[in-house]
Amino acid sequence: MIACVAVVGHQNNPLYLQSFTGADDALKLHHIVHCSLDVIDERVNNPKRSVITLNESYLGLLYPTESYKVYGYLSNTKVKFLVVTTDLDVKDTDIRSFFRRFHAAYVDAVSNPFHVPGKKIISRIFAVRVSGIVKAFAPGTYG
Repeated sequence: MIACVAVVGHQNNPLYLQSFTGADDALKLHHIVHCSLDVIDERVNNPKRSVITLNESYLGLLYPTESYKVYGYLSNTKVKFLVVTTDLDVKDTDIRSFFRRFHAAYVDAVSNPFHVPGKKIISRIFAVRVSGIVKAFAPGTYG
């Protein structure tokens, strides 16, 4: 089950964060997402990485905790997509498919002529689309 999704700008400014659990966990999920940003910066700025992995958008597992796992995806414009999941046995293919759909929804949202680049995404249509993508996510059957 997906607990939270987030979109973070290239300057680590939060653009969108939606929690799918109770309100009690919202602050904890914000903290987990924030901690994951350091891992992304560490992976992206590591000079020992090969050229093949630098071109890869999917960053994989970023930050495991006792009850959550955080996966990351980096767009060409350095916008970060994060997913916090409670399912500890998620296949990479399922998460990659999720990120492709999540990224497509983001592209549609920021392509709106009324959206100000670099500002929070406040589109209700985007929120509904993300909720639909999350509800459709079922490990092993996604794709």
